[in-house]
Amino acid sequence: MQTLLLWLFYISTFYAFIPGMISRIFGYRVFRKGIGRTDYGLTFDDGPDPHYTPLLLDLLKRYGAKATFFVVGAHAEAHPEIIKRMHDEGHLIGIHNYVHKTNWLMRPATVRKQIQRTDDIIFKITGERSTYYRPPWGIVNLFDFSKRRQVQIVLWSAMFGDWKEKLGAERLTDKLISKLGPGEVLLLHDCGTTLGADPHAPEHMLIALERMLQEADRRGLRSIRIDEMIKAVQDSPITRLSFGKRLVVGLWLAWEQVFQLLFQIKTISPADPFLHYRLRKYQGNPVHMDNGETLSKGDKVIELHIDNRQLFELGVHSRSSAQLAIRMIRRMEKDLPVLAERIAGDVELAEAKALYGVSLLNRGPEKFGFMVLDLPNGLFASSTKFYLSILLSVIHPSGGARLKVRSELLVPKMMLMPVSQLSGQMNQQRPQKPVKQRERVREEEHSLEAELELPGATVVH
Repeated sequence: MQTLLLWLFYISTFYAFIPGMISRIFGYRVFRKGIGRTDYGLTFDDGPDPHYTPLLLDLLKRYGAKATFFVVGAHAEAHPEIIKRMHDEGHLIGIHNYVHKTNWLMRPATVRKQIQRTDDIIFKITGERSTYYRPPWGIVNLFDFSKRRQVQIVLWSAMFGDWKEKLGAERLTDKLISKLGPGEVLLLHDCGTTLGADPHAPEHMLIALERMLQEADRRGLRSIRIDEMIKAVQDSPITRLSFGKRLVVGLWLAWEQVFQLLFQIKTISPADPFLHYRLRKYQGNPVHMDNGETLSKGDKVIELHIDNRQLFELGVHSRSSAQLAIRMIRRMEKDLPVLAERIAGDVELAEAKALYGVSLLNRGPEKFGFMVLDLPNGLFASSTKFYLSILLSVIHPSGGARLKVRSELLVPKMMLMPVSQLSGQMNQQRPQKPVKQRERVREEEHSLEAELELPGATVVH
């Protein structure tokens, strides 16, 4: 008996647990997050519900949001008019099995029948087949991976427990807004009749969702269908990189998350992170700054770090180093005023004497008033160059090959700006006339081309 139980454990682990873990943690052969700059995905499971789904469709229509509905076949069969309305209003319809039952408890042939039966129901109502599949609870078995040519398995990047009424609209709102961002795939539920769900939970979901949609509008974010998100990923230059390159980048970005936690790095704009910072004490030689003050050892500085994920994506989508530099300048123009406001409202940050960063490439920061200075020769300069060279080879799509182009210019520089100067500049800024934007950007690219035809872009660390 003990041997039989042991074999059952081994088989179930190989059949269900390990595939589930691989797909959820590593995203193996599933889609769970996009790469858009202004787009995110709303997905809804377990419907349609005769009461809540029409209210949800009304809400999405008011805000011009498109969503993806992973429907239970039996519910779709019972409410074909709602499925037709989803389709007519431009939403994507995916499969969530014919009955809401985990794939772990079904044979592969049974799962196939569940998918096919639901697809047939959707086709009968809309005239279109569905190729997008989300297994109940996101739980896959070993044989689900073999269906990749028939259906695309779709999971999520954020789930909120909204099937429980006790969560409440207020807490759900906070959770939704905290996860709202470009590329996110948000999972919600428009039906409360599933095992373990509360019947009236979707009522709270609708309240919270409207608040989140209002916040999305304020940030300039829009919800699109999952098929559009997948196409954007497939068309991205990132997907044309080798598996080895993507693996190295992924590991390095994971390390960056650990680094930010260890050193308590904060983000200027969490919704669209580009610049990170931390308050620390300056450890270098005295520097006389442009405002007449002297930065001395022990003075507080705000140390800047550029988000490496954003830097990698900017590099992938830039046709030249000049264009990459221009794009980075645009992002700096967006984030520095936010940092100035944060300094003005934070007593501790206001005590800092300067903004501080170290860069391999230094064309561009002068536009914002940064001083660009040589690092003193020594262990710090040499180790910094070594570290930033590795970083640049990792995050740049061309890898180490870019380090061979004008490598004599790859010298780490220190960048400084008095905090008082940043505040003064932000107060004096006036909006530029939005005329001939394309011509202005092209002129800036040409002016920087000669000096910025370098491996990558400014790396602040």
